[in-house]
Amino acid sequence: MAMIANDWEPALKAEFAKPYYRELYTKVRDAYSREVVYPPAEEIFQAYHLTALSDVKVVILGQDPYHEEGQAHGLCFSVKENVAVPPSLVNIYKELRDDIGFEIPTHGYLEKWAKQGVLLLNTVLTVRAHAANSHKGYGWEKFTDATIKILNEQDRPIVYLLWGRNARDKKAMLNNPKQLVLEAAHPSPLSAYNGFFGCKHFSKTNEFLKANGIRPVDWQI
Repeated sequence: MAMIANDWEPALKAEFAKPYYRELYTKVRDAYSREVVYPPAEEIFQAYHLTALSDVKVVILGQDPYHEEGQAHGLCFSVKENVAVPPSLVNIYKELRDDIGFEIPTHGYLEKWAKQGVLLLNTVLTVRAHAANSHKGYGWEKFTDATIKILNEQDRPIVYLLWGRNARDKKAMLNNPKQLVLEAAHPSPLSAYNGFFGCKHFSKTNEFLKANGIRPVDWQI
């Protein structure tokens, strides 16, 4: 695993020293040595690498990485440019189009968002090939919960987009009055019509950021 080198490192330093993290590290290292695991090991912490703690202004929470070949690269919902756009991201693009007039791109690479301060964080950071949620319980949840707590403690405005039950369960951790929590159904084709479509989270995010003197996100890719 490529270590975190920016300002997340001191913020998370205490987590790296805890027994659960040592067990997690061993489990993940062993998994990569004996089976196919996604994302590539050097991209496990890509969300942290691309979006420094001091730059975070929006948080989008996913569940765990895509589990088919070539998809996962460390940013939730994102795939690189030569990979077919997954169904949940197709629906995210549809909502962006209807909400802010977004022009739907031909790819699903969300690095541009990450570099603007959108933390694209899965709550579990690795997965066995072809087996969704297979690394649930390894310990990643404790690590990403610690990440969310650190963000909640920041003395500045941040927007959280919580889509689906797993993400919405994190709302109990978020009580900073300077920050905004937006909730909706998951963008999956199974649930998008139950409240994701029409949520207008992207325009609401930018309205909040602008009201607080923060540069809005250019969602267009």
